[in-house]
Amino acid sequence: MAYVSVRPFRMVTLQHIHEAAARVRSIARLTPLIDVSAIAGTPLFLKCESMQPGGAFKIRGAYNMVAQLTDDQRRRGVITYSSGNHGQAMALAARELGAPAVVVMPTTAPAIKVDGARAFGAEVIFAGTTSADRKARAEEEAAARGLTMVPPFDHEWIIAGQGTLGLEILEQRADVDTILVPVGGGGLLAGVAAAVKQRQPDVRVVGVEPAGAAAMKASLDAGHPVTLAKTESVADGLMPVRPGDLTFAHAQQFVDEVVTVSDEEIIEAVLWLFAKAKIVSEPSGAATAAAALSGKVPGSGRTVAIVSGGNISLERLEELRTESITRE
Repeated sequence: MAYVSVRPFRMVTLQHIHEAAARVRSIARLTPLIDVSAIAGTPLFLKCESMQPGGAFKIRGAYNMVAQLTDDQRRRGVITYSSGNHGQAMALAARELGAPAVVVMPTTAPAIKVDGARAFGAEVIFAGTTSADRKARAEEEAAARGLTMVPPFDHEWIIAGQGTLGLEILEQRADVDTILVPVGGGGLLAGVAAAVKQRQPDVRVVGVEPAGAAAMKASLDAGHPVTLAKTESVADGLMPVRPGDLTFAHAQQFVDEVVTVSDEEIIEAVLWLFAKAKIVSEPSGAATAAAALSGKVPGSGRTVAIVSGGNISLERLEELRTESITRE
């Protein structure tokens, strides 16, 4: 049963998501849904958002928002705070729509994501190691320079854009029983759940978080958004210390369950995807596969796991392989 919402918010409707789908069609790819049931030993399909422009699903929400800004807002420029993938996506959307872009990233951001944002034309600023650090710096820069904020997850236009992924899954696999969605700030979970539950409510929507960064699960258990003292995970894109107010409200209303996976399970999933499924996934993108392969969602039936991003270097992949071998 979905969580019950306790606060009034403007929720994203199915119409909002259909409108977003029309808006992002010019840039977002229809990514493949790959059947890996035979090698997984369970009915499992992988939705490969790692194949999107920028290497992650984030282009859906970022483009949906930047496209709806006024000409003056785009002329003055846009800014965001991001561990990497949303920053790249906003930079790409801004480039396509003629807007200057600034991305505030953590000092620990992987070089592949920093280089990606710069390659799309963004100015990159580094600030601290937490989402709160980079959000504060982005707000300062926005105020000082007259830039429009394009938040990574907590905005209805972002959520609606991410929700287009939920519609695609239902169109590609109408008989799906369960959809596994990785959770950072909750934008993808909110959007996919809103799309799926308002179109095909019998499908289960399950969020997957790293055990060391389970802010959404803690918040749902508490009945209100919770700020964690710290987060720690190999999945750098799933580490906000707090879900958004709006993403939390959508999770309460539409999400059936949130489960957690360990860093060890995530690393094994990254390596399994590469070696067995021939799919390149960063740790954040492999969290859902980790949940499926480790049996965290029993009785899930025909399951779609969203592989949300593939921005990982060969060097990092080798580091993870070495870590795995060392533990054995």
